Amino acid sequence: MEKTVVELFAGVGGFRCGFNEVTFDGENVTEQPNWDFVWVNQWEPSTQSQAAFECYCERFGESENHVCKDIHEITTGYMNKIPKHTLLVGGFPCQDYSVARSLSNEKGIKGKKGVLWWDIASVLEAKQPPFVLLENVDRLLRSPSTQRGRDFGIMLRSFLDNGYAVEWRVINAAEYGFPQKRRRVFIFAYHESTNYYKKMVKVPAEQLVYKKGIFAVNFPIKDTKLDKGRSSISSKDFEDIVYVSDEFDFHFFNAGCMVNGVVNTYKVEPNFKGEIKTLGELLEEDVDEKYIIPQDKVEKWKYLKGSKKLERKKPNGETYCYSEGAIAFPEHLDAPARTMLTSEGTTNRSSHIIGVDEENDVYRILTPVETERIQMFPDNWTNIESKDMTERRRYFMMGNALVVGIVEKLGHYLEKIVEDED
Repeated sequence: MEKTVVELFAGVGGFRCGFNEVTFDGENVTEQPNWDFVWVNQWEPSTQSQAAFECYCERFGESENHVCKDIHEITTGYMNKIPKHTLLVGGFPCQDYSVARSLSNEKGIKGKKGVLWWDIASVLEAKQPPFVLLENVDRLLRSPSTQRGRDFGIMLRSFLDNGYAVEWRVINAAEYGFPQKRRRVFIFAYHESTNYYKKMVKVPAEQLVYKKGIFAVNFPIKDTKLDKGRSSISSKDFEDIVYVSDEFDFHFFNAGCMVNGVVNTYKVEPNFKGEIKTLGELLEEDVDEKYIIPQDKVEKWKYLKGSKKLERKKPNGETYCYSEGAIAFPEHLDAPARTMLTSEGTTNRSSHIIGVDEENDVYRILTPVETERIQMFPDNWTNIESKDMTERRRYFMMGNALVVGIVEKLGHYLEKIVEDED
């Protein structure tokens, strides 16, 4: 089986950087030929500029298979443009996945416009890739607040209807030695036509999650049984995906699997004994003065970072007390970085602040290179000659990216899985 990949919502190439152990010396990109990325899509709907796509093409070359187009246009009119592939990957947004009956067809379904999960589901149905690896924010498992677990249940039923078994795990990168406290849910699915599926469906759910599955092998967990749950999204309990959307309500823990419509979920703890990469190890020397916070802004930063209780009003005029805890000021350099957001580098409570000379109130923000190191990209990966790739966009790109080291580990293991198919 060929090691071919289709990458959706590619951003600046995090999956590819990890899977192919990409390095960059400031001029040239070196890429190991572990996986062949045969088709890639990146399109930013909220802005005319397409800086992420420009960065992808700057680093990996322009190609007719590097596509900057609304993925919904592709899946609804040009699905033949997407080649057959072994592995589908992507980091997609958490949205409202609910569905309803189509007015034109009582048996048809209709998802909300602009919800990108349905484009992934269309690719699953049309191309039936043997393996799928997706990344999302961990709140996916508990959304929406009015019907906990519904959205992930809809995803699982979509996989089931297309012939897949699924494993998932919420991974905090810092708990496995990576330099950022970033929690994301990773979802691995395998098709019933694969040898891997036929082998893994024989493994009891608890063994799959704790010992045998892709996440258990690469990101070990303690044997402690903290909590668990069991449910079903099969046609025996929910006639179709609309019934799942209307009625499914379930508490998903941070690990689990779905096989033949049976859902098993477990609350697990990491079991990592290696070295921890700290923020202090990633800092640049001789940082440009433009990153230093002006003296007259320091007090504002201290206020933003401090704990506070504020009286606010609800839309109906009722008052309530809003409170928030303190964030370290400056950052602790002997620990991994906090979760980096797209607002990094702006005057925002979530931005990282580095102490330069605390006695004299000298502090600075992170540099773009430091944000790349936190996400484990090569230095200056996003530093391209483009009017669209401003320094602010470089921060945004890294706040929106994934931790490359995680997918690097998974990519190596997936190579073995695909090779065993032969």
